[in-house]
Amino acid sequence: MAIPSRVVALAGEIATVECFGEQRDVSLMLIEGKLELGDYVLVQAGGFAYERVTPTAARETLEILRGVLGQPAAA
Repeated sequence: MAIPSRVVALAGEIATVECFGEQRDVSLMLIEGKLELGDYVLVQAGGFAYERVTPTAARETLEILRGVLGQPAAA
């Protein structure tokens, strides 16, 4: 299952993404077009971002997952 992750830093073909307070570096080799800070992507287990997600869809998915995990709603 892929969880939407927000792009917090960009360096060439590598992005640092954040999800639920955790950051990781991922490859952008599979993403078409240019990403910007704040964009949301889906990341596969191998560390490749493979799909851009709209902010609305990302927030809705993250809120559902917060509920399932028993985490407080985002501010």
